[in-house]
Amino acid sequence: MAKKKVKKVKKVKKVKVKKVKKGAVKKASEKATKKSAKKTAKKGVKKAAKKTAKKSASKKSSAKSSKKDVVKEGPAKKKKKPQSPASVIKMIEHSAKDVHGKVLRKKAPKMVLPIRALSNVVYRPSSGFFELKNKVKERTLTVNTVKTFAQTLKLMALSKELIGDDNMATKREAYYISKNWGNASFKEQPESDTVMDDVEAMFGIIREQLRFVPEEKGGDIAGSLVVIDRDSKGRKLKIDCTKFGSGAYSIPSDVEHLGFESKAKFIMCIETAGAFQRLVKYDFWDKYNCILISMGGVPTRACRRFVRRLSDQMKIPVYAFVDGDPYGYFNIYRTLKVGSGNAAHINEFFSVPQAKFLGVTPQDVDRYKLPTHPLKEVDIKRTKDAMDNDPFVQHYAKWQKACDYMLKKGVRVEQQAFAKHGLDFVVETYLPEKLKEISKFLP
Repeated sequence: MAKKKVKKVKKVKKVKVKKVKKGAVKKASEKATKKSAKKTAKKGVKKAAKKTAKKSASKKSSAKSSKKDVVKEGPAKKKKKPQSPASVIKMIEHSAKDVHGKVLRKKAPKMVLPIRALSNVVYRPSSGFFELKNKVKERTLTVNTVKTFAQTLKLMALSKELIGDDNMATKREAYYISKNWGNASFKEQPESDTVMDDVEAMFGIIREQLRFVPEEKGGDIAGSLVVIDRDSKGRKLKIDCTKFGSGAYSIPSDVEHLGFESKAKFIMCIETAGAFQRLVKYDFWDKYNCILISMGGVPTRACRRFVRRLSDQMKIPVYAFVDGDPYGYFNIYRTLKVGSGNAAHINEFFSVPQAKFLGVTPQDVDRYKLPTHPLKEVDIKRTKDAMDNDPFVQHYAKWQKACDYMLKKGVRVEQQAFAKHGLDFVVETYLPEKLKEISKFLP
């Protein structure tokens, strides 16, 4: 009897539980229906508001004939290769014909340009340089952009002419040539430089292939290297960089045609001309079988391209020796290794991903008891900005640690500070000790 009663109680309990569950499900479904209805209504209102805002914005922009470029997501970027002169001419002709054809069909032609900024780049260690994301700007031909369009087309025509004649023009010369273009002429060189950069970015090739070269030289070289160049008649010339005495070989503005012969173990890129001269004077390149390159501050395009081509061909590492300050770290070394946001469209040609930072590091200040200078406000700002916004610095914990250490110490140091211990200290002590600790170099 006791067992039967227990069974009956269990059955009653089960029935009660089922009833409660059904009621709860009903209430829950009613609540869910109300909530989803509210959400749907809100979404509908938001969508309607967005559409209205977009329509009003497009009306305003068309009414004002805005000078601003339209920012959009572009197609995925493909790996680029240096183009032959014939293919560059074809690219120019195709682009010009497209603009001409649209004008004849009474359609507004457009130019699509990548956005060249740090906000539109990504750093991937696998590639080793700043790569562009997919944000592009569209420049449509309007009353406000007609002059820029004309200048762009005239510059493209000049480039085609230079390539066809196997000639070149400096950026300054291109600016003066524009004085023959009437209303399309450039008022100042920064204006022509900007349009030139736009053309370079639009085609995705390096400016030197368009036959526009910079005024500044590429840098100085001393050491175990033979550069294979050619004279004005196309004959090969072998230039031995060990035969310049107290002088050095100067990197030309165009380095694409150069060849190299070397048995050097590494390349050392040096920020200041003074430190470079010191190493040359003491025959550092001979003692350590290396190639010394003076960058003279932020390395020029020619210098970076030279180092990249040399390192790739010779399969040797690159070490950077710069001042221990934010400018040396983020403007000089970072530009050498991964490129910049503004030149992101050509970083894969000019950056040197295999570069490593030898010094001067913030830790070297304590290790070698070096004289220092206090960080300026601009130094502090540059460092904090790099830690917050620079994809390269953000990727490496070692660089973040070095930046944090420098900010805590509040000091910067120059390459020449080693002279406190004697003029030969940097050659006889500092660099030899650092070269024994390559694994500890900053990335």
